[in-house]
Amino acid sequence: MNKKTRVILGMSGGVDSSVAALLLKEQGYEVIGIFMKNWDDTDEFGHCTAEEDAEDVRRVCDQLDIPFYTVNFEKQYYDKVFAYFLDEYTKGRTPNPDVMCNREIKFGELLQKVIDLGGDYIATGHYAQVKEQDGEYVLLRGNDSNKDQTYFLNALNQNQLSKAMFPIGHLPKPKVREIAEAAGLATAKKKDSTGICFIGERDFKEFLSGYLPAKPGNMVDIRNGEVKGRHDGLMYYTLGQRQGLGIGGSGSGEPWFVVDKNLETNELLVVQGEQFPGLYSNGLTATDVNWISRSKPEGPFACTAKFRYRQPDQGVVLTFAENGVCEVVFDQPQKAVTPGQSVVFYDGDVCLGGGVIDIVHK
Repeated sequence: MNKKTRVILGMSGGVDSSVAALLLKEQGYEVIGIFMKNWDDTDEFGHCTAEEDAEDVRRVCDQLDIPFYTVNFEKQYYDKVFAYFLDEYTKGRTPNPDVMCNREIKFGELLQKVIDLGGDYIATGHYAQVKEQDGEYVLLRGNDSNKDQTYFLNALNQNQLSKAMFPIGHLPKPKVREIAEAAGLATAKKKDSTGICFIGERDFKEFLSGYLPAKPGNMVDIRNGEVKGRHDGLMYYTLGQRQGLGIGGSGSGEPWFVVDKNLETNELLVVQGEQFPGLYSNGLTATDVNWISRSKPEGPFACTAKFRYRQPDQGVVLTFAENGVCEVVFDQPQKAVTPGQSVVFYDGDVCLGGGVIDIVHK
């Protein structure tokens, strides 16, 4: 009987985790809702979106008649996720804090809280699926290919997956909304949150400048060394970026793209036209590689990979080195592969794991 199985559900105040709570309750589990406060986002007017989200969680838990707790992980989040986030930007890279948050906070700190509360499983509103197969736990894509979130869960391990439940992973997003509305849940019409969790809807440049000193410098055409304009600070730009450069309308009239950063000279290297070979790469070196299965294949190993969220899968061949390092060779040249981001490996619907893009090979 599910009634004897205690599931601790991480709830964000959004519709996905709300429906996850409803489905678990309907399936007869003993469900406890937990809201994690990871960041103090109170603005100058004393307004805090985390408080609003926590209130939405409380309302849904009241509707479903399940217990509700709030836990404060602000220090752990700062130490394990935000410090890493700032360090990567200092190195001129573009980090992916959501992957780190899932590994260190949701399936790290919160999982420990689940154990402390006598829970059998931790559940979240992620669009992903987990199943046991041949004595191992397999992470599968969510059925809604447009919402699949396995990209952000690539750093989980067997122990974490053995305790994980993703109650809405088999559902398309419109169905989740439909279930929420039919049940009259308080969050049924709440819009999805966007952007990096601790920044929310705020201006990214303004936020980052509060923690790292911005050093404006020259925007330089990589083809001829001509100064095309000024940048606000290298940390604000990502490889392949074409929006917000402010140098359109010159030359051939084609869009300009960020092609590289020179940390020593503080120059942002740009190029006109998306066919420039320097925008493309043939492979990468990944570090901190996590293989979800207990057994890592012998290289060379062919599979598919994503270099950013929502990207269609690309064919690659992997060769494994020591200390969590992996060489990835692309079947086809790839545009704007960005150091600091995640490379995530797949075999069909199975997420095999992933790592951090360290070096890009032209």
